[in-house]
Amino acid sequence: MTSLLFAMVASFLTATGARDQLLVARLAGVLGASTPLLVVALASSAVTAGIAAWAGAWLARTMSEDAATMFVAIALLLAAVECAWPNREKTPREPTRSLGALAIVLFARQLTDASRFLVAAFAVVFAYWPLAGLGGALGGGGAVAVGWSLGLALEDKLPLRAIRIALALILFILAAITGLSARGIIG
Repeated sequence: MTSLLFAMVASFLTATGARDQLLVARLAGVLGASTPLLVVALASSAVTAGIAAWAGAWLARTMSEDAATMFVAIALLLAAVECAWPNREKTPREPTRSLGALAIVLFARQLTDASRFLVAAFAVVFAYWPLAGLGGALGGGGAVAVGWSLGLALEDKLPLRAIRIALALILFILAAITGLSARGIIG
C-alpha cells in the first residue's frame, strides 16, 4: 500500500505543469472540455504508469541491491531534469480533433515524463509493482483531470514554472542523497 500512496502523490505533484497536463488543459480550453478528451488522457495515464511500473519491476529483478539504489538515484535525477526543462509550447490555434492523434502524443509525452520515472523507481524500491502502477495511474490521471477541468485557466491560476523548478530542486537533492548512499558515502 505504501508504493500506491507514494506513487500517487509523487505522480500528481510531478505531473503538475507537465507537458501532458498543459496539452490537455489547452485542448480543453480551445476545443471544450469533452468527455472523450478526458477519457483518452486518463487511459494514456493508466497505460504509461503500468508500463513504467512493470519496467521498473523487471529491472529490479535483474539488479543487485546497490545497482537498484543507483537506478533509483538515476530515475530521480532524470525526473529532476524533466521538471526543470522549460515547456515552450504554445496553445494550438487550430488543434486536431482526432482522439487517436491525441492518444499517440500523450502516450509519447507521458512515457518519458518525471511522473513515470518516479513510478519506475517506486516499482524498484517496493515489492509489489502493480500498486506502484495503480498509484501512478491515479496521480497522473488526477493531474490531467485538473488540467481538463481548468482548461486555459490552469496557467493563470497556478505558478506552474515555479512549482516545476521547486520540484526539480527537491528531486535533485533526493537523487544526490540516494546516489551517495548507494556509494556508501552517506548512511
